Amino acid sequence: MSVRVGRSTAARNWKRLGTYALMAIVLVVMLFPFYWMILTSLRSQVDNTSPVPVWFFQPTLENYQNVIRENDFLAYTWNSFVIAALSTGLGLVLGLPAAYSIARFKQNGLALAILVARLTPYITYLVPWFLAFRMLGLVDTYLALTLTHLIVGMPLIIWIMISFFEDVPLELEEAALVDGANRLTAFLRVILPLSAPGTVAAAILAFIFSWNQFLFSLVLSGPNTRPVPVAVFNFISYGQIDFGGLGAAAVLITLPVVLLTLLIQRWIVSGLTMGAVKG
Repeated sequence: MSVRVGRSTAARNWKRLGTYALMAIVLVVMLFPFYWMILTSLRSQVDNTSPVPVWFFQPTLENYQNVIRENDFLAYTWNSFVIAALSTGLGLVLGLPAAYSIARFKQNGLALAILVARLTPYITYLVPWFLAFRMLGLVDTYLALTLTHLIVGMPLIIWIMISFFEDVPLELEEAALVDGANRLTAFLRVILPLSAPGTVAAAILAFIFSWNQFLFSLVLSGPNTRPVPVAVFNFISYGQIDFGGLGAAAVLITLPVVLLTLLIQRWIVSGLTMGAVKG
């Protein structure tokens, strides 16, 4: 009996050890690019272009200074923030009622159409959007970039919120209607407060996707509205690539999103998990 218990304990320990080893391997694979990005941003151009990887070097902040001082990076960051905030806000205004309608009235066809639009490659929309905005004189405007970023953000908001609205008991909404509230009042005062965690999670994810959007921004932005992902191209020229500048710019682009995620990760996790639980 004791031998059987000992074997069972050893098997559990080996299984736990294997799980930890697998988790460590996955973490190393996922985090190594970020680690290398930070090393690149702190190395000189000579070290970055060395044929042999340089692991030990004298760190320098010159790349960050060049990014901020010589490339107007703060203006690019402001452009990204404005575009992401506008597209996320508009996505919530349009996406929350759409998700509520799909959830309450079982509009499965509309849900499928939104999913197809979300899965369609962005390049499909790019040329028509560019031609339309060029004819209207809206290229290099916040309006054009905000509307195009809705293609990324609004379907995401809708699909996250459908499950939340389905979980809200119909009796609560019917009670509000019996008390004299109309459909809009019941939605604003009953449904949305109960779905606040999902709304926060959807808004954060939509903001992050907009912040990282590159393709639409590359084609439709200009000197007045260029966001940070497009600004990285300033460090790539025909004859040379500024690897240190690229690394520093990548760190500065990633840092706000990472800090935002760390600060409100509880909302994201609770929002997504609550929406995934039925009953």
